[in-house]
Parts: sequence; C-alpha cells; structure tokens
Amino acid sequence: MRGEPSCPKCAGRVRAPGLFADSWQCDVHGTVHPLQPVIPPSVEALDVVVHRARVPVWMPWPLPVGWLFAGVAYAGDDRSGGRATAVACSGPGPLGGSGELLLIAEELGVGLGARYAGIDGPDPGPAISVDRPPQTKLLAAGRPTPLWHVPQAPQDRAVFVGEALGIWLWAVVWPESSGMLLYDELVLTDLREAGTEVELLPCGALSPRLLD
Repeated sequence: MRGEPSCPKCAGRVRAPGLFADSWQCDVHGTVHPLQPVIPPSVEALDVVVHRARVPVWMPWPLPVGWLFAGVAYAGDDRSGGRATAVACSGPGPLGGSGELLLIAEELGVGLGARYAGIDGPDPGPAISVDRPPQTKLLAAGRPTPLWHVPQAPQDRAVFVGEALGIWLWAVVWPESSGMLLYDELVLTDLREAGTEVELLPCGALSPRLLD
C-alpha cells in the first residue's frame, strides 16, 4: 500500500507546497489535488474521509446482497479538503464469480475517475453527449441520475458516468459483465448525510482496484 500522496491522474509522485509553489505539483500534470494513501475498509477510517470530503461520498445503500465495503480513497489535503472520493465495494457478480465496484465523485479537472476508468482524462469529455440518451439511471441522494456508458474504457471493466449534486459521478465495475448492477435500480447515499447508519456498514477485504 502506498504511504505517500500521489497524482490522482497518473499515480506519479507529487511535491508538497513549498518555497516555489503554494500547491501540490506533479511533474507531468502540474498543479493537482494529491491522492492520499488508500485507506483499508473500516467504519472509523470511512468516517475520517466523510468529514474531510467537500464532494459526495457515494455508497450503494442498501448494499446489494452479499456485497461489502472494500476501502476508500480521496484526493485533497488538509487545506483544501477532499475534492474527489473513491469508494470500493465487492461482492458476488450478477452472472457468477466476484465483482468490484468503484464509485468516484469529483470536481471538474481532478482526473481520478478517468484514471480508474482507464481512459484519457481528466474529465468524461465526449462520453457524455446530449446527442444520445443515457444508458441507465440510478437514484443518487434521492434524485434520478442518468449515466452514460463509456465505450472507450478497457474491455475488462464497465464504466458509466454522469453528474449528481453538480459533481461528476463515475461508476467503474469489474468484470465488464458485472456492469449489469447499474441496470438494477441502484440507490446511492451520500455518506455525509447518512448519520449513524454508517456504523452498520459491513466491511470486507481491501479492494486491489483502489491501488491501480
């Protein structure tokens, strides 16, 4: 597991603010919101991210049957707060085997969602087009939220993206066949508003997808 912040766009090393720059810097991408080390799944660790986040911390709630919370990461620092969050869940795939789901909320330009999606970023770009209808919808914070399928993603995963509460919402699912989860009226809760219900969250093993 990484022990130092990294670039949310490329996982490269970043330099902390100092004498010559007042923001975190990546040699490739310039100013970035640093991706903090991935946090293994526990209610206490999740609570830390929830209280630092300035964007939603999305969780399917209730979780699909047999699914578990599998870790969390965020991009930002003590000064800026969390400007992107990534929550991992894992469980039985709808067609058998195991599945992994990452839900990423991020401000414009952070680039974390595109990185986990395996596409050029930092934002969805042509993936969201008013010229074609969304492929699916889910309920996010009580609001119907359209999502568009991203065909440019690698074949080992299914990627959907849209906007919820004015922030990018990415759903990245492994393997690709587990993308059927997104067609099953999935309900997302922003854990910043969940209160004590978070204490009931079942935790599993850390998802290796967060470390990619």
